[in-house]
Amino acid sequence: MPLTAPTTLAPRITYGAVLGSPYAARLLGGTLIGRLPNGMAPVAILLWATTSGSSIAVGGLLSALYGLASALAQPVKGRLMDRHGQSAVHLPAALLNSALLVALPLAGPYGGPGLATVLVVVGGLAAPPLEAGLRALWPSVLPDPRLRHAALALDTGTQGLLYIVGPLLVAALASAYNPTVALAVTAALGLVGTAAVALSPPSRRWRSERFEDQDADPSRRLATPAVTLLFVSLTGIGFAIGAMNVWSVSMAEHHEQDMLAGIIPAAASAGSLVGGLIYGRRTWSGTATRRLIVATAFFLGGWLPLLALPAPYAATAAVAVPGAFLTIVVACAYVTTDALAPTGRTTEAYAWLILSIGAGQAAGTALAGRLAEQPLASAALPAAGAAFALAVLLAARRRLSPTGHRQRGRRRRLPVSGTRRPDHECQHPTAFP
Repeated sequence: MPLTAPTTLAPRITYGAVLGSPYAARLLGGTLIGRLPNGMAPVAILLWATTSGSSIAVGGLLSALYGLASALAQPVKGRLMDRHGQSAVHLPAALLNSALLVALPLAGPYGGPGLATVLVVVGGLAAPPLEAGLRALWPSVLPDPRLRHAALALDTGTQGLLYIVGPLLVAALASAYNPTVALAVTAALGLVGTAAVALSPPSRRWRSERFEDQDADPSRRLATPAVTLLFVSLTGIGFAIGAMNVWSVSMAEHHEQDMLAGIIPAAASAGSLVGGLIYGRRTWSGTATRRLIVATAFFLGGWLPLLALPAPYAATAAVAVPGAFLTIVVACAYVTTDALAPTGRTTEAYAWLILSIGAGQAAGTALAGRLAEQPLASAALPAAGAAFALAVLLAARRRLSPTGHRQRGRRRRLPVSGTRRPDHECQHPTAFP
């Protein structure tokens, strides 16, 4: 089931052209820095809790609450951006999030676990929605759809670095100083990165297209069957990632090699980065929906070798394969979401996509934790999540295809010349049915 062959008519895309476009490097770099707390805060909170006298269970609960609150608030913050602009949401959210992270060490002496829980939950709710915001900015920053295609792949592929660099940075700061310093640095990076994005001209100027009474008009509703099925499928993608993280810990314990708990997820993230860089440099024929389904099939196939319970080195190499296709899955899921979402609610739709993957990841982590003592079941869970995603996508393919739905309230996007544009760049696959 091969990916459709790349077209040969258009010249190869370069990432230098993407990053050389006005504001592109600033927005991508600022978003990555501003999102480092996503990988740093849970670890810093856990370390602070344990060094403050709390048990690992309490620290783990606080860490989980921060991540869960951040994920659950994404759609609300996305909708606020659609209505009020990006800077109006990013800056207050970053200020509140950073202030609460810095204030967290005061919870021990003055408020105990109750105050710590409140600070962690509100801090998670206030985490700035930089990922959804950046995806909404690319069309205005990069009018060339081929450059947008490359930027989206680069953006998606580099996300894994957040969860490699972030925990390592926290561990280094906590070891050299203490977890309080790690929390302060986490807060500072989030504020600096968010400010770099929110104060940029594209972010300050950005406004979503709006329609009156869009909630009352069925054509403006986001929760259509096609959108719902797409997001349900993405929970399976997140489930696979969450299960893989726990499986890596099980591998580390089974083989008595603690480093495997970090090396295996790092290998998957490295595969995601490499896969994204390769994918983004090519232009591909066919629709984003077809590419999404094919990439999910390869994503599923990449997990199957784990059923053989491979040795540590083989397991580390094996997870790089599904990691390489993860970027393609997520990138095309964003494009499909953009095509399905009604005008004026694109950022909110992106936020629901993020929440869907996050919810699946939490479920995969929870179930894998219960099955960690059963090697075969634990190794099979990532493939089970990917199989679920593929099954839902195959069942929904007609609804997600260019002819399977209408552009509900979305204005058709025509090229400047007025000619019809082929959908080889994985951008807006339903604009020209």
